Amino acid sequence: MSFIQDFKAFALKGNVVDMAVGVIIGGAFGKIVTSIVNNIIMPPIGVLTGGVDFTDLKVTLKDAVVEGENVVSEAVTLNYGQFIQDVVDFLIIAFCIFLMIKGIAKLSRKKEEAPAEPAPEPEPSAEEKLLTEIRDLLKNK
Repeated sequence: MSFIQDFKAFALKGNVVDMAVGVIIGGAFGKIVTSIVNNIIMPPIGVLTGGVDFTDLKVTLKDAVVEGENVVSEAVTLNYGQFIQDVVDFLIIAFCIFLMIKGIAKLSRKKEEAPAEPAPEPEPSAEEKLLTEIRDLLKNK
């Protein structure tokens, strides 16, 4: 098989397509969660903590060097507020994935636990049939 045919066989397998769809949906879901955290969850938390915007929380390691109106070097900062928001994003996404996997596992367990129809009784062998007839004949004597 040529390289192109190998690649075509690989790319058109169901698992690869499913994975691609999952990655695309996951990216969109990540954006939604980021928006929820940035625009809905963190503002009330900021109000509760005294009007703090978490994205502005940072520690300055080195101040910016400014000569006149020109910035010679930017300030070096540790943006721990953005890190807190990213951790909240991660926790929400991880929790949603956990719930999804748990639901899928529950559904697959239900499929496995579905009562199987009882197997029909095997038909007696010719030897058993003959012995049954002999027994019945002896009983009637």
